[in-house]
Amino acid sequence: MVQISQVSTLRSAVIPRTTAVTQISLILSGTVFLAAMAQISFPIPGSPVPFTGQTLGVLLLGTAYGATLGFSTMAFYLLMGIIGAPIFASGSHGVEKIGGPTGGYLVGMLISTLVLGALAGRKWDQRIKTVIPTMIIGNTIIFTAGLFWLQQYTGQSWSWTFEKGLTPFIFGEVIKIAIASTALPVLWRFVSKR
Repeated sequence: MVQISQVSTLRSAVIPRTTAVTQISLILSGTVFLAAMAQISFPIPGSPVPFTGQTLGVLLLGTAYGATLGFSTMAFYLLMGIIGAPIFASGSHGVEKIGGPTGGYLVGMLISTLVLGALAGRKWDQRIKTVIPTMIIGNTIIFTAGLFWLQQYTGQSWSWTFEKGLTPFIFGEVIKIAIASTALPVLWRFVSKR
């Protein structure tokens, strides 16, 4: 039996030994999870960026899977969407999603999974006092890349970029951070009791 103090991510606590088949299964199930979260999508009037559940999916997946598996899963998700699987927001797909106004957010999600996984590897997802900063860091990476890309893509002013690419999302992102910051320590307590 693996001691919880010896493991660094939820994935390694729940599935201590993995094979190539297990890794592929985790990547596929993680991709399905991200795709499902992306379908929770609502247009924001006047903004080319929709509100989605995708960022919550990234926060949870990045920390639960760890840096390597989380990054690999997000990269596979992006690849599948680029080559035509209808798994981006509202069933969209194609390389234009990466090159378009939302591309920065998607690239930010890829970087975020790596950073979230690295912080989870240091057990930052196990306690409220460290999981909240972890989620804030992950979200900041997503929105920094997203806003920079959106401004460059549209050529609009920075005030327009913040108004259309950040402000409408703040309340929802606070809720997502609260959900992830509550869920992860609770899951760790449950896993520890097992």
